[in-house]
Amino acid sequence: MREELNHGLIEFLKASPTPFHATRSMAQRLQAAGYQHLDERDAWTAEPGGRYYVTRNDSSIIALRLGSRPLLEGGLRLVGAHTDSPCLRVKPQPELQRQGFLQLGVEVYGGALLAPWFDRDLSIAGRVTFRESGKVQSLLIDFEQPIAVIPNLAIHLNREANQGWAINAQNELPPILAQFAGEEAADFRAILADRLALEHGISADAVLDYELSFYDTQGAAVIGLNGDFIAGARLDNLLSCYAGLQALLEANGEESCVLVCTDHEEIGSCSACGADGPFLEQVLQRLLPVGDAFARAMQKSLLISADNAHGVHPNYAAKHDSNHGPKLNAGPVIKVNSNQRYATNSETAGFFRHLCLAEEVPVQSFVVRSDMGCGSTIGPITASRLGVRTVDIGLPTFAMHSIRELAGSQDLAHLVKVLAAFYASSELS
Repeated sequence: MREELNHGLIEFLKASPTPFHATRSMAQRLQAAGYQHLDERDAWTAEPGGRYYVTRNDSSIIALRLGSRPLLEGGLRLVGAHTDSPCLRVKPQPELQRQGFLQLGVEVYGGALLAPWFDRDLSIAGRVTFRESGKVQSLLIDFEQPIAVIPNLAIHLNREANQGWAINAQNELPPILAQFAGEEAADFRAILADRLALEHGISADAVLDYELSFYDTQGAAVIGLNGDFIAGARLDNLLSCYAGLQALLEANGEESCVLVCTDHEEIGSCSACGADGPFLEQVLQRLLPVGDAFARAMQKSLLISADNAHGVHPNYAAKHDSNHGPKLNAGPVIKVNSNQRYATNSETAGFFRHLCLAEEVPVQSFVVRSDMGCGSTIGPITASRLGVRTVDIGLPTFAMHSIRELAGSQDLAHLVKVLAAFYASSELS
């Protein structure tokens, strides 16, 4: 079971270099499991026992399984995560030709650790909008092969490199794609048109615009002397998306279950398809009873906001509160913050701990040091929009927001097991 889940996660990460690709990957798996795609532009009719999914902006997805039990009795069991990760996004007019090299200007998306992006084999993926025969369309592309690199400056020319230096995102991050001879002018949109022809057989009249990201082509892997770890890009937070999806596909009972994976968490979630937008609320209002009944159903519901937690690093243990240092392979972490950076309260934490005990899943707690700032998640945002009780949890990881992160190879199975139990639970706290 553990090996199968880890292999599935690795394949999911490979297929999901961007939020667009992650959403498509989840939609394909849901459709294969009998979930019906609902278009937001159409009228909907939902039935007890029905299985549905909705996407918005191609980068956010909500999947819902309606149980046979009335919502006003049992409420909803919701699991929330996010599809985006910090990365380098290609600018609209990115061509740079310096010293005979073709480079692309990039914008930093989210709170990325920048140093690990140097000296990596990079590719490009995302969504391209184009015109074909007078019709505007969009498709996903993925170059797949390593086509770019951001070389470090040799230490001989930067003797203070190992003492740390500020990376200038404007000047030092543009990746190198090719070496050009003479005064030949580069046209990135022509390169994209060629990719559309190669990947999709499309003869575009014009590439109109795009949302493209660089990513590391090195695949995720189980590593360590005893296979203790999973190393890979975008574990934050595709690890939680995958765990929630696996648990939902196992769900089979009376209860109504929801998985919501939204974009733009890393930049505040304020968008039409982000957690601080209307997406989830609008979808639930269209599928569930309205007015007073909807509010009552929300008060009978519970959200597990699943987003990675900071594992205690052996080289930097002092960065943690000594009583709250989550360890890899020691189970999911309940995240608590008195200032509501996490939405956990004693009742929701107690219920999640109860689930873990019942399923014999180890569970840990995280509170940030009192002299440090605390990050946040979609948990407080969703709780404030819907009024739904929420617990923030996550799997411990190292190197969060790096180009390559590290998690425990046993923890995915722990999380899937407890989320499946949550979806099947007949009683909420």
